[in-house]
Amino acid sequence: MKLVSFQKENEVRTGLIQHDLVIDLYEATDGKLPKDILALIGRGGGALETIADLGPFSEGGKGVILLEDATLKAPIPIPVSIRDFYAFEEHVRTARRKRGLDVVPEWYDVPVFYFTNHLAVKGPDEAVAGPAECEWLDYELEIACVIGKEGRNIAKEDAEDHIFGYFIMNDWSARDIQKHEMKVGLGPAKGKDFATSFGPYLVTKDELETRRSGDRFDMKMTAKVNGKLLSEGNFKDIHYTFADMIERASKDVTLYPGEVIGSGTVGTGCILELGTETHRWLRAGDEVELEIEGLGVLRNTVAGTREEEKDVLPQNGENTTQTSHHV
Repeated sequence: MKLVSFQKENEVRTGLIQHDLVIDLYEATDGKLPKDILALIGRGGGALETIADLGPFSEGGKGVILLEDATLKAPIPIPVSIRDFYAFEEHVRTARRKRGLDVVPEWYDVPVFYFTNHLAVKGPDEAVAGPAECEWLDYELEIACVIGKEGRNIAKEDAEDHIFGYFIMNDWSARDIQKHEMKVGLGPAKGKDFATSFGPYLVTKDELETRRSGDRFDMKMTAKVNGKLLSEGNFKDIHYTFADMIERASKDVTLYPGEVIGSGTVGTGCILELGTETHRWLRAGDEVELEIEGLGVLRNTVAGTREEEKDVLPQNGENTTQTSHHV
């Protein structure tokens, strides 16, 4: 199933994508299913069974609107939390090599993560503004999973039972701010907390089974800026699986339905890794398009924050090799 959150008058409703239609699940079930997607996720398999039992829909039916007429929000507009991991070895290795460094041995010990701002989530086609002082604005091509069942000290072999589904995630990054703040040895924080994009929909995990390759999924991941292909990777190349991440995140901590876990950047999945000789830092008016097979396309346009509308390249943008941390 492909689930969305969409604007309906003065509230956000949960919808089911069916071909070119969006079905308002609350209205179509006479209130048997909740309006809010977090409440739906919290009901687990029972809610999915109810949806699966719904008959075919057609344009003009109860609670049915055309997809092209729907204003989609982030699939989960306000998640319970967002943990972002650092799980693709190629990204870690390439980013550190640019500074003449090897991957630290500790990276291979356990998957590591940081928390980012769950109250600054953006949806598909929503404009994203970087911090006012940011000159090195970057995208990050990631995949995220959503926790669907509460658990604590979840073993790796049981982790799949706790996943509800997946969507594309763009971990927007102010690289110059990030570089400065992380010299203190804490973070990232202000270089990250201004925006994270999710979308365009939340795909339930059963839909990806045809793409399974062992304990991973064979899913091509690409990023374009203004139609130019910059990033190409594949989810199957991830070093730490979501099962690894869930095991780590739940150690001595309870995970709850509606928490989001990001993969970290796929190899080649950001300008920092590619270098500004490949593409300049982002600026106002740029359209960033992330695509993952099976999960759709997530588009956002960079909004202006200061004098970005002037056709001037950021100063010192080529100096990517000096950035201290690559997340």
